Amino acid sequence: MNAAQRRESILKRLSGAEAPVSASALAALLGVSRQIVVGDVALLRAGGVQIVSTSRGYLIPPDEGLVRQVVCQHTPHQTQEELYAMVDGGCTVLDVTVEHPVYGEITAPLQLSCRYDVDEFVRKMQENGAQPLSLLTDGIHAHRLSAPGEDAFTRVLAVLRSKRMLLED
Repeated sequence: MNAAQRRESILKRLSGAEAPVSASALAALLGVSRQIVVGDVALLRAGGVQIVSTSRGYLIPPDEGLVRQVVCQHTPHQTQEELYAMVDGGCTVLDVTVEHPVYGEITAPLQLSCRYDVDEFVRKMQENGAQPLSLLTDGIHAHRLSAPGEDAFTRVLAVLRSKRMLLED
């Protein structure tokens, strides 16, 4: 298999995937190293393909639907509770953004749609000794949420407000 065929295989696998696919899994499938896959994904992105890298692997994001941003503030220990509120309300947590005083805006893709996704994200953070980005900004951060309709956003806002996690005027 040549490089172009390999990249086509990566695209096919990611296009049909319902969950993120790790670089290691793609490498095993294609019989190449993980680093070759990372390079192929970089070349696909450079060619205009939208591929998102999450903590669980690569994915081609679905149509984001109705997207809204919420600004929150809470302690690192409340991260799972906050994310549960969002996915339980029917939203997908697309990403998290913080405003860093030196680097400016830092955004990380999340693509969390259910409690399982949240649990896996939190597990990986704990397993790797990682802290939430919001630790850099006294707990203040923004999430872009995708939902099928305004009612989902309304539910999420109400829960976040009741938990005193929603940063408002």
